[in-house]
Amino acid sequence: MTQHAEKEIVDTTLLCDKKGNLNPAAIGYARKPIIQCNLKGHFMRKKKWNYWCIFGDDIMFSATISHLDYVAVCFVYFLEYETQRYFEKTVTIPLGNRLKMPENVLETISLTNNDMKLQILYFQGETQMTVTIPDFDDDLLHADLTIKHPQEDESLNVVIPWNRQTFQFTAKHHSLPASGYVKIGDKRYSFHEEDCFAVLDYGRGVWPRQAIWNWGMASQRYGNHRIGLNFGGQWTDGTGMTENAIFIDGKMKKIHEDVIFKYNNKNFMQPWYIQTKFTHDVHLTFTPFFEREATTDIKLIKSTVHQMVGYYNGRIRLENDRYIPIQQLLGTIEEHIAKW
Repeated sequence: MTQHAEKEIVDTTLLCDKKGNLNPAAIGYARKPIIQCNLKGHFMRKKKWNYWCIFGDDIMFSATISHLDYVAVCFVYFLEYETQRYFEKTVTIPLGNRLKMPENVLETISLTNNDMKLQILYFQGETQMTVTIPDFDDDLLHADLTIKHPQEDESLNVVIPWNRQTFQFTAKHHSLPASGYVKIGDKRYSFHEEDCFAVLDYGRGVWPRQAIWNWGMASQRYGNHRIGLNFGGQWTDGTGMTENAIFIDGKMKKIHEDVIFKYNNKNFMQPWYIQTKFTHDVHLTFTPFFEREATTDIKLIKSTVHQMVGYYNGRIRLENDRYIPIQQLLGTIEEHIAKW
């Protein structure tokens, strides 16, 4: 048994109809960010975020701007692989009135307040990211990164339909060459586009009050190739759509089958296993070396994230029974439980 192939969307499409409900024509996936997220209505239920993760040689650096309809939550974190020095700074803005979340995936977004200045400027196929935080683990953090969006690259842009009133558009853009630097105090980390890559997770949707999801991803150079992995579980199960794909040198192979995440939620540092539900097309083990636990508990929002950093090993089947081996591919995997 296998799952049906999902519908591919090739023309610019609005996510919502005039009432703010899901536009049925938007259900499917696209290789370019051509779904416009014209969310409206659904008071208190809309969720919007732009999450960036950049894998450097020495550190992983991440910046997020999110708006949950009644509060904006923005956070920046970094992990130095070798020493496992880790720090995360979160800024919460009640109501988040002045924060404008763009309707298109590749569009400028910025946040400025006393604790954090974050500008993500998109222009002519490049994203310029600048982050300044005066007090980041008792140091000044300043990041200046250039992220390229190669014109021929494909990306995963998919609409997950729970029903007409609850749905999510997610865009996962992988293996984007990144260059620049992150400076923390007197320590400077350099990024070079030959082997440093950024991942964008852009989300816009109307969510149920409670949700749980798994997300696994990697974007690395592997031999002479840029490889990106993207897998989602639980939240997409049973919807007929998945966010599963592999990217090879910017070309996406869509995986239409659900994947199962097997892991010990009493000890997230044990190996995780990712396998396709019906076939052996995806057969991966993820071995963590670091656990990031982020907990939010502010009145309307409760959320717990266990995000692991580690290595993927295994194989993925391409067409014609060709397999691509995956060996020691650096990436992340997570369980996220939200009541929001």
